Amino acid sequence: MTPKQLSRARVVQALYQWLVSNEDIKGIEEQFLSKKEPYPPYKISKAFFSNLFLNIPKNITLLDEIIKPSLDRSIDELGLTEHAVLYVGTYELKFQPEVPYKVVINEAVELTKLYGADGSYKLVNTVLDKIAREIRSIEINA
Repeated sequence: MTPKQLSRARVVQALYQWLVSNEDIKGIEEQFLSKKEPYPPYKISKAFFSNLFLNIPKNITLLDEIIKPSLDRSIDELGLTEHAVLYVGTYELKFQPEVPYKVVINEAVELTKLYGADGSYKLVNTVLDKIAREIRSIEINA
């Protein structure tokens, strides 16, 4: 995994912890930043991790509003892992235009395959594809 890929994985884990526990964001951030990676060549990008992890909760209402119309169910019916992955993907689509939409979707699908329920990557792929068509229409049609 690249530092950014590992950072995204850690953001999903940290968001999951936050969604379950409603603990203090800064405390969770410190916990994840101080965590030693088990395999030495792999390191997170601390700036990338913190940018995602601190800004997603600040924009949670907007992210939910973006996600809801693309779902075929209530947002409350999502598993917490899938919800966390959708937050990361939606945040990147909305606020990080320098990351190509195909990369955002692919990374989200891979994280869902790794951490989510069996087959839930299909839902994440469908939802983020719909969101990308709205938010990144110029990039998609270029």
